[in-house]
Amino acid sequence: MDLERHDELLEALPEVYEEIFLSQRSRPEAMEYFDEVVADIHGGRIRELYELSKKGKPVVGTFCIYVPEEIVLAVGGACVGLCGGSDSTIPDAEEYLPRDLCPLIKSSFGFLVSRLCPYCLVADVIVGENTCDGKKKMYELMREFKDVHVVELPQVKDERGLEYWFEQVVRFKEFVEELAGEEVTFESLREAIEKVNAKREALRELYELRRHDPAPISGRDANLVAQIAFYDDVERFTERVQELNEELRTRVEEGEGLEGPRILVSGTPMPIPHWKLLYIVEDCGGVVVCEESCTGTRYFEREVSTEGDTVEDLLRNIAEAYMEANCAIFTPNEERVKDIIRKFDEWSCDGVILYNLKFCQPYAVEHAKIERRLREEGIPVLRLESDYGKEDVGQLRTRVEAFLESLA
Repeated sequence: MDLERHDELLEALPEVYEEIFLSQRSRPEAMEYFDEVVADIHGGRIRELYELSKKGKPVVGTFCIYVPEEIVLAVGGACVGLCGGSDSTIPDAEEYLPRDLCPLIKSSFGFLVSRLCPYCLVADVIVGENTCDGKKKMYELMREFKDVHVVELPQVKDERGLEYWFEQVVRFKEFVEELAGEEVTFESLREAIEKVNAKREALRELYELRRHDPAPISGRDANLVAQIAFYDDVERFTERVQELNEELRTRVEEGEGLEGPRILVSGTPMPIPHWKLLYIVEDCGGVVVCEESCTGTRYFEREVSTEGDTVEDLLRNIAEAYMEANCAIFTPNEERVKDIIRKFDEWSCDGVILYNLKFCQPYAVEHAKIERRLREEGIPVLRLESDYGKEDVGQLRTRVEAFLESLA
């Protein structure tokens, strides 16, 4: 690891975190745990994962919600989301990748080749997925630096697509068994499913509490919790989210919370530390009450059934549940449009922001259609495109302020 560059990278985090998170008034006290996790983001959890790997348990690095974490947990391993939310490593990536490519891809690849992400280094393998074309080709290059296994997603959600995906889940189970040197049993897989389901249920409750007006927690805090879900210990994380939810229920009963135009943000993922948009919206007086994204509701809305008598039954349950996520790579993807409209109503939103990372073609193309549908439904909508840099903060702020004023 390049320790000098790594330390320089982390030196900037406290000031940014103070401005975006700690400066908020009347934050829930239970957010202290999540603040501590970020403050020690490349410390305590890395040590845990290192010790796990020393014991021969697989540490699997991922970039996507389509990697079934239950299978890894079933052999005593851990799934961990890898770094990919900062522009600091993009110059490293651009020595290999074109400039006009999604910043998430460039950041992810840059963290690996620059050796600045300790999660990449402690992971025994990176498990990728063939979602967008950019990621597909990135994983080819990653193989020059790290062991990589790719799960292949279908492009259409039909019976043939589901059967193909089920075969990929079975193949992934076999890969994990070989990696761990032990078999996935019915009991171990069912227990792992129950653990991950408990985590999802805690996150669902957190987001459902945000339906209340005033909102008992800010959008940036709630989304931070969802971001941390990708790399924290599953059981510890679940317990801490449950504690947070208990505090939020009290705030709801007492009518304590945030008021302002209620915004649903829909679009591309926002991995740590890409907090720019949510901060701008809320600093301008809005309240983000829901995120329809892979670092939001798509990650935890589904629950995997534990019905069945065999490992194959449980694997099929996993395949069916994971296929429910409405990623823009699927065509057609009408369920995503319906989901956005449903969330707009259920979270009592005033407007929708369709957010897209620059050069993310699947979401950029899909958002044109979604914008038309939302306007036909009479839903106020703002389309925004950005990257991980700070150069467009002023422009974004101006557009967000005008949008919020139009909702007043």
